Amino acid sequence: MNKTDYRVIKSARKTLSLEVGQKGVIVRAPYGTTDAQIRKFVEEHRDWLLRKLKESQERRQTAASEPGLREEDIRALADQALKVIPQRVAYYAPRIGVTYGRITIRNQRTRWGSCSAKGNLNFNCLLMLAPPEVLDSVVVHELCHRKEMNHSDRFYAEVLKVFPDYWRCQKWLKENGPALMQRMCGAGES
Repeated sequence: MNKTDYRVIKSARKTLSLEVGQKGVIVRAPYGTTDAQIRKFVEEHRDWLLRKLKESQERRQTAASEPGLREEDIRALADQALKVIPQRVAYYAPRIGVTYGRITIRNQRTRWGSCSAKGNLNFNCLLMLAPPEVLDSVVVHELCHRKEMNHSDRFYAEVLKVFPDYWRCQKWLKENGPALMQRMCGAGES
C-alpha cells in the first residue's frame, strides 16, 4: 500500500491505529511517529486493510441499490423519532445522572446526534432505521456529554458504565450508517 493510499492524522495518542471509512484509509499516529514506522505498520496490517476495503466497497454497492428516501418517508421517520427518542432520553438521563434541555429531531446527512453546551439534544431521524440498541447507544453518547463535553477516556467510561455494549453498536453504525445516510440523498426524488 502506497503512502498516497492512506491519510495520516497525528495526535497526542499513544498507539497507531487504522480506520477504513467512506473517505478511505486513515492512519492515526502519535506525534513523533516517523513515516517509516507508519509504512511498516500499514504493511503489517495489509491483509486486514484489504479485507476491510473490500467490505467497505461491498457496503457502498449495496447502499447504492437501496431506494432513496422521499420527503414523506423522512417526515414519517421524524414523526416516529419524536415519539420514540424522547422516551429513550427520559429513560437514560436518570441512569446517567444528568438533566437535558430541548430535544430536536433532524434529517442530517452527516451526524447521528449532538449535545449543545446548554444541554439541548439533537438526533437524526434516520436512527429509526437502525436497531433499537444502536439508537440507545447514540442517546447515551449524547447524554454523557452532559458530564463530559469531549471524547476523553472519562467520557467513554461514563458511556460504558451505562451502556457496556456501546462499542458493538458503534461498529454497526460505522459499517451500516453510511448506507443509511446515503438514502437521505434520495430525499425529494420520486
